[in-house]
Amino acid sequence: MDVIVKRAQTLKQALVDFVLDAEGELAQALEVYAAAQSRRGNGDNNQQDLIIDSFITEGKVGDNSPIELFIASNADLSESDRHLLNSWHRSFIGLFTITQILPDGLELMNWLTAKHYIVLTAKNYIVTSNSYEKQKEISRFQIGDILLTRISPLTENEWIFSGTHTFMGKLGKPKLAVAIGNFKDNYKSHLYSDAPDLLEEAWQSVEQYHQQFVDFFSSDEVTLPGYQLNKKIVEFQEIISNKYLQAAGLDTSKSLDEIAAEAGIGEEEIAAAAKEVGVDSNAVSQMLNGKNGKQKMVAPKVDLPADLRKAEQVTAISHPRWGLIFLPTHTKFTNILLADDWQSIAGAEKLIRHYLENKSINAYVWHRLAKQYPTQLEKVMQDFLQSPEFSLSNDLDKLLQEFGKPIEPELPEIASVPLHLHNLFQEALTEVNKSKPKAKGQKQAAKGFQKG
Repeated sequence: MDVIVKRAQTLKQALVDFVLDAEGELAQALEVYAAAQSRRGNGDNNQQDLIIDSFITEGKVGDNSPIELFIASNADLSESDRHLLNSWHRSFIGLFTITQILPDGLELMNWLTAKHYIVLTAKNYIVTSNSYEKQKEISRFQIGDILLTRISPLTENEWIFSGTHTFMGKLGKPKLAVAIGNFKDNYKSHLYSDAPDLLEEAWQSVEQYHQQFVDFFSSDEVTLPGYQLNKKIVEFQEIISNKYLQAAGLDTSKSLDEIAAEAGIGEEEIAAAAKEVGVDSNAVSQMLNGKNGKQKMVAPKVDLPADLRKAEQVTAISHPRWGLIFLPTHTKFTNILLADDWQSIAGAEKLIRHYLENKSINAYVWHRLAKQYPTQLEKVMQDFLQSPEFSLSNDLDKLLQEFGKPIEPELPEIASVPLHLHNLFQEALTEVNKSKPKAKGQKQAAKGFQKG
């Protein structure tokens, strides 16, 4: 197996050199890709290496990937080399835990999907993007250690490290929850890259949530004082919870003690668990019906953020792909668009810049405004940018990308998450709550997939 691993390293090094030495269209594509990815990370050397490595397998130069261009430029490659290179299109980055130390490698579990992988190493080095990494560098690896790294296929059942790794050591549940939350923020496209079924189910849950929102509010947009919207969201969440409980085969008309008796679980245990998870529907249903093997994904509990509950007005917008968006200044922004002289409104320029810079105000919000107020928005942006030639149809997406806003939707917070991740976050939340004294009357919100 060492021979195959070493051949993979040789091919990988040649592939990296091919990309880094390239000129023209390939070099330009790398520059654009790196610029877009760098805005989302911390900019350290590991991240830069990961960007190059991900561009090699995910980037596009016209209709071709860098791997395809490399194969086309090297006619002497064997059929097995070509097959191996093409298989690297399935490479992905993950947050892994070491589950076994093997004589010729490691067994890893991807925390995002709970899938296991055998990752092989040669005797003296592992495969990296630009160097030989001596075995002594990974000799400190132990079972339970956490790694942020990319892996690539080697054979049907074995993988190799691809690029550098970030070693995190052993993490308690709260810190592991934070690491997963950071991964979710920085590598959204890799959340379930090795589990397309989970990804599809997560996207379907966003569509279902949107439809439930529209059914409840009779619109995809609602504006209310913060305290009133919070009450409506709580009511809405209870309806969703009941639907998930019913889908799990549980009778929501029965009392807690009746359910406890049927489930063979103590009523106090159920009540405590329900309190800990904020009466999250699927967490409760899991406890009550632990034999239900069909449940793979869990819908997180959605709360109006605490700082918005006292806001004068909050606009909630739902979309089947972009998810649920809370905007406390949306009415003020639309008033700017409708004003005869928007520049006379105090704080107008600051609010426009906030809409451009704030990550929570995504491209869909801008596209929605452009559709609702096309003439007004275009004129305001021409004045704000001091660019009379600015055109919504030609320049809006470019502007949004300059401010780091993805034009295509990424899996939103309301999407269902794998059951094991939900459980991890609830357990982490429980540990944090036990270690911190709560102020009188304080209630900790529970969500299924968030940073701790």
